[in-house]
Amino acid sequence: MNKFMRNICLSAAVIGIGAGAVTPASAQSGNEPQMNDNQILNISHRGASGHAPEHTLASYELGDQMGGDYIELDLQMTKDGELIALHDETLDRTTNGTGLVKDYTLEDIKALDAGSWFNEAYPEKAKEEFAGLQVQTLQEVIEHFGKNKNYYIETKSPEVYPGMEEKLLEILEEYNLTRQNGPSSRVIIQSFSEESLQKVHNLNDQIPLVQLLDYKTQATITDEELAHYSEYAVGLGMSYKKIDEAYVQKVREHDLLIHPYTVNEKEDMKQLLEWGVTGMFTNYPDVLEEVLKEMKLN
Repeated sequence: MNKFMRNICLSAAVIGIGAGAVTPASAQSGNEPQMNDNQILNISHRGASGHAPEHTLASYELGDQMGGDYIELDLQMTKDGELIALHDETLDRTTNGTGLVKDYTLEDIKALDAGSWFNEAYPEKAKEEFAGLQVQTLQEVIEHFGKNKNYYIETKSPEVYPGMEEKLLEILEEYNLTRQNGPSSRVIIQSFSEESLQKVHNLNDQIPLVQLLDYKTQATITDEELAHYSEYAVGLGMSYKKIDEAYVQKVREHDLLIHPYTVNEKEDMKQLLEWGVTGMFTNYPDVLEEVLKEMKLN
């Protein structure tokens, strides 16, 4: 079985649920995108960011080589309206620049070093080739990996960047990625902003969406909330530290996928898989790949 067909229908003895509990996750109108939940997604968080500078080609390539099913990108927008792969609204943490992304053109940002910080922060993982790595545009990432790869894209701070969703869909359309959604979607869009996801849904209701949730305390969720999310999203994402087995099962009972973040330790990965999650974000896709093999989910 290849990595795209990992069966999550474990025996009841392993995860405590029967195969009958697994049903296709989809938004509820009957004409919405569907995701195959008979697989567990190994989502390389900002690439294999435990091994290389996040959101660089080096990190994305490693994530792909280490078993990652999706290339995960956080999007920010430059002063001249270009979508770039960067987690923060500011340049300070992961480049040698300072200030807000929105105040700089793409040309300005391309001149920055997006790799040397990693060598300084993690000398035991430092590599000479990381120095001088550039920030990538969304188009550059797609051009590099091609339209047969899978992309898990987050609209970051969309309230700061008017038109972000339209620009994103324009690019996905250009590369024919919006027409390849099906049981294993080529592209998933996620956001903490429901407004952003609703905008995408209104523009193109065939793209699978994942609503990110930020819990300050232990996660709880109501049937009403789950019914609401099901109207436009195929799944939910939240910190794995805030959830328990009952939460996971409740989400799954509403036919929603659940992709917790950011899971880097083997024991946490195993526990989440036993609870019934349908995928997870990790800085170490190689570690998750090992766990999936050990649990015969690969």
